[in-house]
Amino acid sequence: MITADAIKIKKTTKSRIPEVDFNDLGFGKVISDHMFVSDYKDGEWNNAHIEPFGDIAFSPSMLALHYGQIVFEGMKAFRTKDGNVSIFRIEKHYERFIKSMERMCMPVMSYRLFEEGLTNLMKVDQAWVPGSEGSALYIRPFAFASEERFGVKISSEYKYIIFSGPVGPYYDKPLRVKIEDHYRRAARGGTGSAKCAGNYGASFYPTHLAKMQGFDQVLWTDGSPELNIEESGTMNVMFVIDGVLVTPPLSDSILDGVTRDSFLTLAHELGIHTQQRTVSALELEAALEKGTLNEAFGTGTAAVAGAIQSIDIKGKDYTVPVPENGVMVKLKNLLTDIRTGKAPDKYSWNTIINCK
Repeated sequence: MITADAIKIKKTTKSRIPEVDFNDLGFGKVISDHMFVSDYKDGEWNNAHIEPFGDIAFSPSMLALHYGQIVFEGMKAFRTKDGNVSIFRIEKHYERFIKSMERMCMPVMSYRLFEEGLTNLMKVDQAWVPGSEGSALYIRPFAFASEERFGVKISSEYKYIIFSGPVGPYYDKPLRVKIEDHYRRAARGGTGSAKCAGNYGASFYPTHLAKMQGFDQVLWTDGSPELNIEESGTMNVMFVIDGVLVTPPLSDSILDGVTRDSFLTLAHELGIHTQQRTVSALELEAALEKGTLNEAFGTGTAAVAGAIQSIDIKGKDYTVPVPENGVMVKLKNLLTDIRTGKAPDKYSWNTIINCK
């Protein structure tokens, strides 16, 4: 069993923090000083330690490079109003990580290993958690098949790593999206509900085509004649239709978003009626023409929430309202206040790292 005492820590002799402009972080450009590492071999996870962030050596025959056994999570830590650090919804992220590992036929790890790796890394790199509005420390746990063998097989060896980096806002303006009616992000029975690397690689080409046409993202559909909506780019998607917050129901082709789940919980708290049901492009088109589509936005760990200002349906652009104090803004603001300690954590979502 992994315990805090069992995690060996080797700290860097020179922090890179003085080199970082925390007023111009961008997203995904800056990486913190340390990383947590553990290996799976001979049927168990072991060798848990924290070391300075750096390159890792591997063989070109490593199975992950050839057959795609790679899963990851996206999490965030926040600077609270009292100066401590809050890691958001560790248990929910762990549940999804384990489901992803199981779907990719990878050995699962204990919650203790997942939690201790996160909390100890945050203690070491707590100075990297920014405190400016809209910023956070993005945390990337991931695992991959590390066995050196090129035959097609389930790997018997794996490496688990957590690193992090301070980030600013993901989107700085509302999005222009198109309904994707040819390519699909995932198929029923596939890996759409797993957070595996291949899902993202497969989405790049149709997203690239959309961006060449002037769009920011695509709305993925299930490929049916009705074009039932599934996700928005790399986010879950929500619509406010005639005052009701509507989002597609979870399935094995839709990722169980932590922000999605949080928004649905907070919507209930605010008295906002919600529905998890099928939403088709045809319904959206009718609502847009009638003026009953009040809002549309994506939700995800990276962006938190991104407003959609226009939707292209089969070549026709429709403008979507982006209210200044709409449902998205209310939910996003409440979620931010909970994460930073400005509002009560009624749901025990925060794991607090005492920095005093």
